[in-house]
Amino acid sequence: MAAQDEIREVFGYFEKKGNALCYRYEAERLIIEPWGENSLRVRAAKLAEMPAEDWALIPPEKTGEPVITVREDGGEIVNGKIRAEINLIGKITFYNQKNEVLLEEYVRNRKDMFGSTCSSLDIEGREFKAIIGGDYRLAVRFVSNPNEKIYGMGQYQQPYLDVKGADLELAHRNSQASVPFAVSSLGYGFLWNNPAVGRVNFGKNITTWEAYSTKKLDYWITAGDTPAEIEEAYADVTGKVPMMPDYAMGFWQCKLRYQTQEELLEVAREYKRRNLPISIIVVDFFHWPLQGEWKFDPVYWPDPDAMIAELKEMGIELMVSIWPTVDYRSENFNEMKSKGLLIRVESGYPISMDFMGNTLHYDSTNPEAREYVWNKAKQNYYSKGVKVFWLDEAEPEYAYYDFDHYRYHLGPDVQVGNIYPVMYAKTFFEGMQAEGQENIINLLRCAWAGSQKYGALVWSGDIKSSFPSMKNQVAAGLNMGMAGIPWWTTDIGGFFGANVNDPDFHELLIRWFQYGAFCPVMRLHGYRWPLQPQFGTTGGAECVSGAPNEVWSYTDQVYEILSYYLKLREAMRPYITECMKAAHEKGTPVMRPLFYDAPQDKAAWEVEDEYMFGPDILVKPITDQGCTKTMVYLPAGAFWSNAWTGETFAGGQWVSTAAPLEQIPLFTKNDYKLNLV
Repeated sequence: MAAQDEIREVFGYFEKKGNALCYRYEAERLIIEPWGENSLRVRAAKLAEMPAEDWALIPPEKTGEPVITVREDGGEIVNGKIRAEINLIGKITFYNQKNEVLLEEYVRNRKDMFGSTCSSLDIEGREFKAIIGGDYRLAVRFVSNPNEKIYGMGQYQQPYLDVKGADLELAHRNSQASVPFAVSSLGYGFLWNNPAVGRVNFGKNITTWEAYSTKKLDYWITAGDTPAEIEEAYADVTGKVPMMPDYAMGFWQCKLRYQTQEELLEVAREYKRRNLPISIIVVDFFHWPLQGEWKFDPVYWPDPDAMIAELKEMGIELMVSIWPTVDYRSENFNEMKSKGLLIRVESGYPISMDFMGNTLHYDSTNPEAREYVWNKAKQNYYSKGVKVFWLDEAEPEYAYYDFDHYRYHLGPDVQVGNIYPVMYAKTFFEGMQAEGQENIINLLRCAWAGSQKYGALVWSGDIKSSFPSMKNQVAAGLNMGMAGIPWWTTDIGGFFGANVNDPDFHELLIRWFQYGAFCPVMRLHGYRWPLQPQFGTTGGAECVSGAPNEVWSYTDQVYEILSYYLKLREAMRPYITECMKAAHEKGTPVMRPLFYDAPQDKAAWEVEDEYMFGPDILVKPITDQGCTKTMVYLPAGAFWSNAWTGETFAGGQWVSTAAPLEQIPLFTKNDYKLNLV
């Protein structure tokens, strides 16, 4: 046999099909095609046909004309600033327009017998390991640059902004949202476009992405000269947030939980009596008779129409909590189960959560289930004037996180489960849109890639009331923004473990409230102690209620400071509006790391505890108890003013600044003046 014939037996084949570069070897079929400007989508499968799902991706607003070259020993595709090469053994390498390597597959393959780099390790860059009788467990490996920094990936409860070196679960849990888009300091963005449960390890030697059960490999990569260019390219191919409605930019009042209609109304009236700004007030969970009965319990909420009308007269919108769980005892359970509108279990008695009753979640991946739930919400809430919903339990939360135990309309949870919060947001977004509503926003406890286009405001879940927990939220919020989710917030003060009479909590609440004023949405919430006496014992009233959690519920000192930041937030509304326009039009994160606006400043890439709130305000949250003085880095390329003292500094240096309890360190860029009311 001639050497060339031996090569043909060992190596794959290349061809151009339309605007795509294609490769095949044995059962694998691989497609590389342009998807947006300076961007490529890579898919591979070992099936008879390539699965059609686009998952997070949408048709891009703009795309380039690729230049494709096919040779006997390899192939190349160029789309603007990005180039991909695939060699004889199927290894893919990506380059930017400067011919610098952005990313390359990690391959140690004995098939390279005719090349210059032989290996006995036999490690595939793309490994499809068959699941007997099913699909594949997939691992994709890339060579790791140890000097690279990685940002994004969603929300994990850890303090690191740079996740290089981190091992991250690609799955959702309460307070964890896997949004698998990463922005690299090397100048590329990478979307793992696969909703399967898995892991990613950004190791020092190898980066490995895994899906535990899947039909195909699917990822998207873009090249950009700045983080902003990368972020905007991602927004073009996954969707942009709507324009945030004006009322959502103010203050949101919430607690676990107002027990009656009159209790909630009295809180709203008191805000007005005190002349304090308030935009939204919230009816939390278990205002319903049973889970899966999406309506007010008439015993405790006897006239919701009158309540909503009075709130609107005060200029306050009502947000209502929705849970996706359906109690076996509820009026809708039998119909939903019979029609296949609930998630299923692979074995045993079908229960997915057992909080306040045995329940199954509605199947958000099923279009019929989405329509059913929206129609109930429309009838019992929307038709009464509720225009913003709190879509809780959005991961969804299970009693046990055994991802291979549940099955959805679109497939097993382990294979498609990360799409659940996207479809949950879509349920209400499309229903509200069909009613003619614009500028839709709903609060969710989780997200995946693409959630933003369905008006998803994500909050960081049921987190602890502590300074270390607050520090985690700073990293979580910035990485959610870098992962393409511009609308994000926290429970100000944390959710669990705070006593309203504890002076240490008062300090934490003040520091968190200051930070909350400079988040995309400012929302006070929490499960405070001591618990209140229960108003009733039937229906939703069986659930407990925490202590009062209004700005006047603490000491006079706390009230004075919190009310000041309420007014400061209100004064910033015109500035916040401009930030929200940038998020809507370009996908720009409202809060972002310093390097986003100063990418040429190497020191800015090292700062993890400060951020920009819009283009002109630098924020340094105080996340350490007892701290009254701190160092702040001011990025190069601008002049900065201390918003409290007026003192000015050239950028590119660290400065010491006072941080008394009543002040969060703030600096403004160049000529911007912050109106400290």
